[in-house]
Amino acid sequence: MAKPNILIIEDSPSLALGYAAQLEEAGYAVTLASTLAEAREAVGEKVFAAALLDLQLPDGDGLSLLEEGDDTSPAFIVITSDGSLSRAISAMRLGAFDFLVKPVAGTRLLATVRSAVTQRQDTGRGEARSESRSTADGFHGFIGQSAAMKAVFRTIEQVSDSRAAVFVTGESGTGKEVTAEALHASSRRSRKAFVAINCGAIPENLLESELFGHVKGAFTGAVENRIGAAKAADGGTLFLDEICEMELKLQVKLLRFLQTGMIQRVGSSKAEAVDVRIVCATNRDPLREVAEGRFREDLFYRLNVIPIHLPPLRDRGNDILLLADRLTQAIAEEERRPNMRLSASSRAQIATHPWPGNVRELQNALRRAIVTAPGEEVDVQLTAHPAGTVPKPLLACDALRDPLPQSATKPADAIDLADLEGLTLEQIERIVIQAAIKRNQGNVTRSQGFGDQPFHRLSQNRKMVRRSRIIDRTG
Repeated sequence: MAKPNILIIEDSPSLALGYAAQLEEAGYAVTLASTLAEAREAVGEKVFAAALLDLQLPDGDGLSLLEEGDDTSPAFIVITSDGSLSRAISAMRLGAFDFLVKPVAGTRLLATVRSAVTQRQDTGRGEARSESRSTADGFHGFIGQSAAMKAVFRTIEQVSDSRAAVFVTGESGTGKEVTAEALHASSRRSRKAFVAINCGAIPENLLESELFGHVKGAFTGAVENRIGAAKAADGGTLFLDEICEMELKLQVKLLRFLQTGMIQRVGSSKAEAVDVRIVCATNRDPLREVAEGRFREDLFYRLNVIPIHLPPLRDRGNDILLLADRLTQAIAEEERRPNMRLSASSRAQIATHPWPGNVRELQNALRRAIVTAPGEEVDVQLTAHPAGTVPKPLLACDALRDPLPQSATKPADAIDLADLEGLTLEQIERIVIQAAIKRNQGNVTRSQGFGDQPFHRLSQNRKMVRRSRIIDRTG
């Protein structure tokens, strides 16, 4: 059997020869190129299963090779330094198989090349992916044909075969896990496992074990070896739901895993290589979580290579009734009550309801109506939501841009506890910060501690003072 051809595009002779030695020892045929011109010439003369691509080359930017690529191009594995990480992220969006940060561990290099070669040689991929493609009114478990959802479907199709991490955001009930399953089902990894883990549903002291596994006797209750979610998803997709609920200590270990591709079970000194595609999700605003110190900034940028935002149900137009009809049919079959249909009044209510709980709320409302319906007509009873209770898409500093209630515009020294009723924490912080700066005649440095006032406990670092500058500009 012929050896798979690997192209190494690297202008540093020592690095290129080091990569070549490792790959040749592993059974690959290697070709070296130190410039873009040499790489283009090599690709024109020979078919390569994979290529290691440095982005900083003497005669241009390595990204140009990705932009010129087609179906016959090798699977590009970008190798970059920390300083060019943002360009590596751009490369992933152009279709790179993966990116590695210099210096690259030999085990990580070989594992990534092996995965890339396997992907190229997987001739049965098209058949596996065609089983659950788009239908007339949906896509891989989704129901809908609105412009907003079609954009989501296009993104899933474009990035499904990449190893780039995907960060899915959206309100609760919009289908974030369905998105992760669609990415897996439409990828070359569909024959391997899809493993989902809810970071908010597992206690902090057990989450590391659930994620990375443990050895027998590692802690009280560890009565047997456990491989963990990352190892169980080897070759497939690992979905980390509610990622912003993860404690900071474990975020450090997750970042290390993403950088090295190696896991270490709790209680073990042995590191193991795994090959997983990471998809994570949250219903929070991740930028706000970073700004307020609850989520590591470096981890966010490592995960947020390909962002996908799911629109709320109220912004999906005719998808609402389409979903309602399909869900009514499915739920009626589950409840063994066939031939049920929505009444005209129910359809009118469903079309105009704000659906703060999104698809999950719609499912529950329909099931309740179907189970209690006396006949075949489904009459949905919906609770009206008072104005202002429907969530809106979260953007960075939204809470600071929103106008304050009239009571919150009083000077800080004129406010008593009754005035604070109904205000959010962000609004109370705003009052305190502005008062502190005013007491210190605009001196931001002195305001950080808020003088001798008891409010000093609200500020443990400079972040709140920086927020005050935003307040001043957006006022």
